[in-house]
Amino acid sequence: MTQTQPPQETTAPPENSPPPPRTSPESAAPASPGPSMGRLVGVDLARALAVFGMYVVHIGPPLSATSGVASWIRYISDGHSSVLFATLAGFSLMLLAGRREPKTGLAGRQARARIAIRAVVLLALGTVMAMEYGGVIILGFYGVYFLLALPLVRLRARTLAIIAAAFALVTPQLAFALTSLPSPSVQQSINTYDPLRHLSEVGVLDLLLTGFYPALTWMSFVIAGMALGRLDLSSGTVQRRLAAFGAALTATAYGMSLLLAGPGALRSLAEGGSSSGSGSASFGSMPSSGGSGSMPLDGGSFPDMPASSLLAAGPHSGTTFDIIGSVGVAILVIVGATVLMDRLPRLRRLAKPVIAVGTMSLTAYVGHFLAQSALSMSAGTGTQQSWVPLIMFVLGAIVFATLWSRFCRRGPLEYLLNAATKPATYIR
Repeated sequence: MTQTQPPQETTAPPENSPPPPRTSPESAAPASPGPSMGRLVGVDLARALAVFGMYVVHIGPPLSATSGVASWIRYISDGHSSVLFATLAGFSLMLLAGRREPKTGLAGRQARARIAIRAVVLLALGTVMAMEYGGVIILGFYGVYFLLALPLVRLRARTLAIIAAAFALVTPQLAFALTSLPSPSVQQSINTYDPLRHLSEVGVLDLLLTGFYPALTWMSFVIAGMALGRLDLSSGTVQRRLAAFGAALTATAYGMSLLLAGPGALRSLAEGGSSSGSGSASFGSMPSSGGSGSMPLDGGSFPDMPASSLLAAGPHSGTTFDIIGSVGVAILVIVGATVLMDRLPRLRRLAKPVIAVGTMSLTAYVGHFLAQSALSMSAGTGTQQSWVPLIMFVLGAIVFATLWSRFCRRGPLEYLLNAATKPATYIR
């Protein structure tokens, strides 16, 4: 994501948190997969696509160096990979809190404790990584999303959808107003007393309002994912309705933005080749997970932007149109992946290596940053002019995930994150 946008099992981002125990893809019966199995395999495939989209942004050539189909791949990966991670993060919360029916009583308390522990671990891991890689790391933001989502885990799909829609309609305008209020001196004062800010470039103010993936606007994606998690994605009727709904959201949001803001409404900042950055000036040269730069609302570093910028819908613009359109794209990807895995058993068998990446997306996310550092590459910048490094990273992730999944049900970091939640069993 420049994102990190992202990213895992989101967990990002990406989903970036590790997936809960599940039957391995290898054990799925190709001829007649059960609804639960098909649904989870489809979600893992969507996670893998988010991982690869993140790799495109972080490792592939910048948009200005691409053309034709390559430009479309680069542009679609911009922002949408991190949004997909965030949406899948919300879906994963429902796997922990109860899929169709929320867990109650002791089971419910333990589930909420597991979510809280994961949130703290992700926040800590994100802070440590941000010390090395700056504000592009999404894991700390994921920790905040999880904590903020705790009061919502028992709500029904309809209620969650309404809340997500309300957030999409209101929070971009609220963010626009709030980023204009604090003067630099006020922000400096807040950061002075912020322990997270002393440790890394991502403090509380960044996590909530001025960072690459501010919780104020990005909770729309998480809550939308939670609503999806409460639906029966194995149902053909639900799949058709969601596909139509996702397409309608995408077409309406981007169409209205183009109509109101003109031809440049969907422009990615990567097109200009500049890296305006977001958040504090200290990492202003770092690209966001969705591109080589970040729009003002996403970073909060351009409080003087005109209100007309709220009509744009480009990657990471953080506007209402951007949020609605991006949610539509995420729904289409998740539903599409689920349908493919449910109805094409042969394709599911062929996709096992890719699905394996989705089952350990947190490991894939963190690992690609570590690998870039080990290879002395500029981590998370996407300045390569060749597609070869990207292809090598994708193949490396597939090979590692395939080999690891033959011996372990969870990825390395997924296993550790799951182990960290064990104390939740002592909740009474």
